[in-house]
Amino acid sequence: MSSYPPNVIVLIGPTASGKTELAIEIADYFKTNIHNIDSRQIYRSMDIGTAKPSKNQQKKIKHFLIDIEDPINPMNVKQFQGIAQKSIKTEIKQKNLPFLVGGSGLYMNSIIKGFFVPNVPPQKHLRRQLEKLGQKECWQLLKNCDPISTKSINFADHVRTIRALEVFYVTGKPLSTQKVQEPPDWRILELGLDRDNLKERILQRTKNMFFSGIVEETKHLISQYGYDMPILETIGYCQAKDVLNNNLTIEKAIELTTTKTIQFSKRQKTWFRNKNNPIWLNNKNLLKDAIIKIESFIG
Repeated sequence: MSSYPPNVIVLIGPTASGKTELAIEIADYFKTNIHNIDSRQIYRSMDIGTAKPSKNQQKKIKHFLIDIEDPINPMNVKQFQGIAQKSIKTEIKQKNLPFLVGGSGLYMNSIIKGFFVPNVPPQKHLRRQLEKLGQKECWQLLKNCDPISTKSINFADHVRTIRALEVFYVTGKPLSTQKVQEPPDWRILELGLDRDNLKERILQRTKNMFFSGIVEETKHLISQYGYDMPILETIGYCQAKDVLNNNLTIEKAIELTTTKTIQFSKRQKTWFRNKNNPIWLNNKNLLKDAIIKIESFIG
């Protein structure tokens, strides 16, 4: 067995920056697979609203960590971390080059930086109580008991807000004080993808989502799992619900979703620059630049 640590390639970047398309080109060139690190693409039946790689894209390059759970069963970072690390270690044993791609900074860093969070199981009764309070009240509660966590959790992120409160009420300690770090024994190359025209790309992708059937997808999810499923409060699905309720027109839903996605992308970029500091790819020739950097890294 080699005494050298295995090489792992990571591609991160804000939503709609083109990670999926570039990752497929990179994976095709290096004849490897993709591990998708995304907090919503892990759920089945959520394809359009999460911009999941298409069936054809998944046929071309094998994607791991997609469609691994039903959306009615929220998966926390700890659970995802365990599944992802096991999958990546299998790739390493098979002498493949693990290639991690995603925009979920917390999920990505739980894997490549080894963040460990409390293994608190879901508290169904507590969750029901918190959901009845509503996101605004829950956010205020979190601000009071764990202000540090509110710096990394978006005020509209219902799922992570409730999870942080759940950890606090079960353990008596803020989630932010319970994270420890134990990095894996890997050589990691972090590449970053950003675009000067990101706002335009977000608008176009949002239009594609609504014209490709996110409203119908949301209707199906509601019929399968219920109207109050927390993950339907995330960007895109929340606006699609409002269209179904005749509270928004398609045009207004596109406008709101675009605005919220742009705001989210700014938070993503701030996270990546502060917590990851990747090597940013040259936008003039992304694939060529990525290949040069990866080949130099793996020798």
